Amino acid sequence: MGHPVLRERARPLTPAGLRTPAVQKLIDDMIDTMREYHGVGLAGPQVHEGLRLFVALLDDEPDESSDVVTLVNPEIVPAGPAVEEGWEGCLSIPDIRGMVPRHVDIVLRALDRTGRAIELPLHGFPARVAQHETDHLDGVLFFDRMRSMATLSYLEEYSRYWAKGDEGE
Repeated sequence: MGHPVLRERARPLTPAGLRTPAVQKLIDDMIDTMREYHGVGLAGPQVHEGLRLFVALLDDEPDESSDVVTLVNPEIVPAGPAVEEGWEGCLSIPDIRGMVPRHVDIVLRALDRTGRAIELPLHGFPARVAQHETDHLDGVLFFDRMRSMATLSYLEEYSRYWAKGDEGE
Protein backbone atom coordinates (compact mmCIF):
# COMPACT_ATOMS: atom_id res chain seq x y z
CA MET A 1 0.00 0.00 0.00
CA GLY A 2 1.30 3.42 -0.91
CA HIS A 3 2.68 2.70 -4.39
CA PRO A 4 0.82 4.97 -6.86
CA VAL A 5 0.06 2.12 -9.29
CA LEU A 6 -2.36 0.64 -6.71
CA ARG A 7 -4.56 3.73 -7.07
CA GLU A 8 -4.55 3.98 -10.87
CA ARG A 9 -6.82 2.36 -13.43
CA ALA A 10 -4.83 -0.39 -15.15
CA ARG A 11 -4.40 -0.50 -18.93
CA PRO A 12 -6.21 -3.16 -20.99
CA LEU A 13 -4.16 -5.76 -22.82
CA THR A 14 -4.66 -6.57 -26.49
CA PRO A 15 -4.69 -10.25 -27.46
CA ALA A 16 -1.36 -9.69 -29.27
CA GLY A 17 0.14 -7.97 -26.23
CA LEU A 18 -1.10 -10.77 -24.01
CA ARG A 19 0.73 -13.39 -26.06
CA THR A 20 4.14 -11.68 -25.81
CA PRO A 21 6.87 -13.58 -23.93
CA ALA A 22 7.17 -10.71 -21.43
CA VAL A 23 3.49 -10.84 -20.44
CA GLN A 24 3.45 -14.64 -20.33
CA LYS A 25 6.49 -14.53 -18.00
CA LEU A 26 4.74 -11.89 -15.89
CA ILE A 27 1.74 -14.23 -15.52
CA ASP A 28 4.01 -17.12 -14.50
CA ASP A 29 5.81 -14.88 -12.00
CA MET A 30 2.48 -13.67 -10.57
CA ILE A 31 1.32 -17.25 -10.06
CA ASP A 32 4.57 -18.07 -8.27
CA THR A 33 4.31 -14.96 -6.09
CA MET A 34 0.66 -15.60 -5.20
CA ARG A 35 1.47 -19.17 -4.17
CA GLU A 36 4.63 -18.15 -2.27
CA TYR A 37 2.64 -15.70 -0.15
CA HIS A 38 -0.34 -18.07 0.24
CA GLY A 39 -2.75 -15.73 -1.52
CA VAL A 40 -5.87 -16.60 -3.46
CA GLY A 41 -5.47 -13.81 -5.99
CA LEU A 42 -2.95 -11.32 -7.30
CA ALA A 43 -3.52 -8.44 -9.71
CA GLY A 44 -1.03 -6.76 -12.02
CA PRO A 45 -0.94 -3.50 -10.03
CA GLN A 46 0.05 -5.44 -6.91
CA VAL A 47 3.35 -6.31 -8.60
CA HIS A 48 3.71 -2.73 -9.94
CA GLU A 49 2.39 -3.59 -13.42
CA GLY A 50 -0.53 -1.38 -14.45
CA LEU A 51 -2.10 -4.06 -16.67
CA ARG A 52 -5.69 -5.33 -16.50
CA LEU A 53 -4.93 -8.89 -15.51
CA PHE A 54 -5.07 -11.03 -12.42
CA VAL A 55 -4.41 -14.60 -11.39
CA ALA A 56 -6.64 -16.34 -8.86
CA LEU A 57 -7.81 -19.54 -7.25
CA LEU A 58 -11.55 -19.53 -7.92
CA ASP A 59 -12.51 -22.66 -5.97
CA ASP A 60 -14.91 -22.64 -3.03
CA GLU A 61 -12.12 -23.91 -0.76
CA PRO A 62 -8.82 -23.29 -2.56
CA ASP A 63 -5.64 -25.14 -1.59
CA GLU A 64 -2.23 -25.92 -3.12
CA SER A 65 -3.79 -28.33 -5.61
CA SER A 66 -6.29 -25.76 -6.95
CA ASP A 67 -5.87 -24.61 -10.53
CA VAL A 68 -4.84 -21.00 -11.04
CA VAL A 69 -7.00 -19.05 -13.46
CA THR A 70 -5.59 -16.09 -15.41
CA LEU A 71 -8.12 -13.37 -16.23
CA VAL A 72 -7.38 -10.52 -18.60
CA ASN A 73 -9.50 -7.39 -19.10
CA PRO A 74 -12.18 -8.73 -16.73
CA GLU A 75 -15.70 -7.36 -16.58
CA ILE A 76 -18.02 -8.21 -13.71
CA VAL A 77 -21.79 -8.25 -13.99
CA PRO A 78 -23.85 -8.84 -10.83
CA ALA A 79 -26.09 -11.89 -11.34
CA GLY A 80 -28.58 -11.06 -8.62
CA PRO A 81 -29.36 -8.50 -5.95
CA ALA A 82 -27.81 -10.35 -2.97
CA VAL A 83 -24.87 -8.62 -1.28
CA GLU A 84 -23.08 -10.07 1.75
CA GLU A 85 -20.39 -8.76 4.02
CA GLY A 86 -17.37 -11.00 4.42
CA TRP A 87 -13.84 -10.83 5.77
CA GLU A 88 -11.12 -9.81 3.35
CA GLY A 89 -7.41 -9.31 3.49
CA CYS A 90 -4.92 -8.33 0.82
CA LEU A 91 -1.33 -9.16 -0.06
CA SER A 92 -0.78 -5.42 -0.63
CA ILE A 93 -2.00 -4.64 2.88
CA PRO A 94 -0.42 -7.43 4.91
CA ASP A 95 -1.78 -8.54 8.26
CA ILE A 96 -4.99 -6.46 8.08
CA ARG A 97 -8.56 -7.75 7.76
CA GLY A 98 -11.95 -6.07 7.42
CA MET A 99 -15.58 -6.77 6.53
CA VAL A 100 -16.39 -5.89 2.92
CA PRO A 101 -19.77 -6.06 1.16
CA ARG A 102 -19.70 -7.92 -2.17
CA HIS A 103 -22.22 -9.35 -4.62
CA VAL A 104 -22.87 -13.02 -3.87
CA ASP A 105 -23.42 -13.99 -7.51
CA ILE A 106 -21.63 -12.55 -10.52
CA VAL A 107 -20.78 -13.33 -14.10
CA LEU A 108 -17.13 -12.71 -14.92
CA ARG A 109 -16.24 -12.08 -18.57
CA ALA A 110 -12.58 -11.95 -19.54
CA LEU A 111 -9.86 -13.35 -21.74
CA ASP A 112 -7.78 -16.30 -20.55
CA ARG A 113 -3.98 -16.24 -20.87
CA THR A 114 -4.21 -17.43 -24.50
CA GLY A 115 -6.59 -14.60 -25.46
CA ARG A 116 -9.70 -16.82 -25.60
CA ALA A 117 -12.92 -15.20 -24.36
CA ILE A 118 -14.37 -16.87 -21.28
CA GLU A 119 -17.45 -16.34 -19.13
CA LEU A 120 -17.58 -17.69 -15.58
CA PRO A 121 -20.63 -17.69 -13.34
CA LEU A 122 -19.27 -17.33 -9.80
CA HIS A 123 -20.94 -17.65 -6.41
CA GLY A 124 -19.81 -16.95 -2.86
CA PHE A 125 -16.09 -16.97 -2.11
CA PRO A 126 -14.91 -17.22 -5.76
CA ALA A 127 -17.18 -14.26 -6.63
CA ARG A 128 -15.65 -12.29 -3.72
CA VAL A 129 -12.11 -13.05 -4.91
CA ALA A 130 -12.90 -11.96 -8.49
CA GLN A 131 -14.48 -8.70 -7.30
CA HIS A 132 -11.54 -7.97 -4.98
CA GLU A 133 -8.97 -8.54 -7.74
CA THR A 134 -10.96 -6.59 -10.34
CA ASP A 135 -11.12 -3.69 -7.88
CA HIS A 136 -7.31 -3.64 -7.93
CA LEU A 137 -7.48 -3.05 -11.69
CA ASP A 138 -9.58 0.05 -11.02
CA GLY A 139 -7.35 1.46 -8.27
CA VAL A 140 -9.72 0.39 -5.48
CA LEU A 141 -8.53 -1.23 -2.23
CA PHE A 142 -10.81 -3.23 0.06
CA PHE A 143 -10.74 -0.37 2.61
CA ASP A 144 -12.61 1.72 0.04
CA ARG A 145 -15.51 -0.76 -0.01
CA MET A 146 -15.91 -1.15 3.75
CA ARG A 147 -19.15 0.29 5.14
CA SER A 148 -17.53 0.84 8.53
CA MET A 149 -13.97 0.79 9.80
CA ALA A 150 -15.16 -0.82 13.06
CA THR A 151 -14.11 -4.30 11.87
CA LEU A 152 -10.69 -3.24 10.64
CA SER A 153 -8.33 -5.59 12.49
CA TYR A 154 -4.73 -6.65 12.57
CA LEU A 155 -4.41 -10.33 11.64
CA GLU A 156 -3.47 -11.32 15.19
CA GLU A 157 -6.62 -9.77 16.67
CA TYR A 158 -8.73 -11.03 13.78
CA SER A 159 -7.48 -14.56 14.52
CA ARG A 160 -8.12 -14.15 18.24
CA TYR A 161 -11.53 -12.47 18.20
CA TRP A 162 -13.19 -12.77 14.80
CA ALA A 163 -11.96 -15.80 12.82
CA LYS A 164 -14.31 -18.74 12.66
CA GLY A 165 -12.60 -20.79 10.00
CA ASP A 166 -12.24 -17.77 7.67
CA GLU A 167 -8.93 -17.50 5.84
CA GLY A 168 -9.31 -14.06 4.22
CA GLU A 169 -7.79 -13.27 0.84
